[in-house]
Amino acid sequence: MSYFIGAYASSPCGDQWKPELEATFYTEIKKMPNVQGLEHPFLGSLHPHDDQWFLDNIDPNWNYVFTCIPGTMSELSKNPDFGLASSNEAGRHAALTFLDNARIAIKKLNSFVGRNAVSAIQIHSAPNQNYASSSKEHFQASLEVLLNWDWYGTKVVIEHCDTLTTEHAPAKGFLTIEEEIEAIKKANTVSKNTAGIIINWGRSVIETHHVNGAIEHITQAKDSGLLSGIMFSGVSDQETEFGAWQDTHMPPSPLTESSTGEPTSLMTAQEMHRCLNIAQIEQKTDLLLGVKLGIRPSSATIEDRIAYNTNALAILGKVL
Repeated sequence: MSYFIGAYASSPCGDQWKPELEATFYTEIKKMPNVQGLEHPFLGSLHPHDDQWFLDNIDPNWNYVFTCIPGTMSELSKNPDFGLASSNEAGRHAALTFLDNARIAIKKLNSFVGRNAVSAIQIHSAPNQNYASSSKEHFQASLEVLLNWDWYGTKVVIEHCDTLTTEHAPAKGFLTIEEEIEAIKKANTVSKNTAGIIINWGRSVIETHHVNGAIEHITQAKDSGLLSGIMFSGVSDQETEFGAWQDTHMPPSPLTESSTGEPTSLMTAQEMHRCLNIAQIEQKTDLLLGVKLGIRPSSATIEDRIAYNTNALAILGKVL
């Protein structure tokens, strides 16, 4: 089986754009045998720095999952009302315009490689409810608009992020998974296209503060008939370079004593495979699966960055 890799989170150019260094990183990713393609960040254009650089450096055989969370968080930092679930009409319109620009980027990438290469686009039920008003009704209304657009073969999936809770401060503070499921189901019945849900392991665990949170959300999405994939991104309950309960994409714990990994990570091989078993990936072969890993320290070599990702993909492919 092959997987998507959120290479942008592992990039050696997180602090400063260095095209030659990033090109070397991409060259090493191309050597990984079980990579289907990239989870690719959308911030308003095809590539955050240089569209042509991106097109010149990708593998023409790769597929893509666009993620709108980097762009969504960037827009929220400027406008707290921004989001598809916003009760503020201007904020909701801005989010729809943002996604229309994503369609343009998808079309540009497809045209370059000569096929529909973008498997899915991950969208989100922003804004953060700590700072702005939102509702499932407004989210549904936005879905009904964007699901009637031409997505050029791309599946629209809602990536569930953590919601508000009285227990602790949220990382994202978007809608609950129950609200997202209800809005998606209603929008799907009246739209040309249909949406699904993708679960990010770390964000579900951040929301619930226990590893069963990911299992619960995968089960809810599966039982609703909407489960479209799982992205494995870790988290820890201990203070490390990644922070405690922070959405910093911690790598999984090491598979063996000699493996690359983060010992304090709650995302163990056993927990990852519990998720795969619940999702029933052997029966549902069209699920989007992958890893998105942040790397510490920032001075880590490209070799180290590739090793963390290689270890994570080895865990997914291992029979436990």
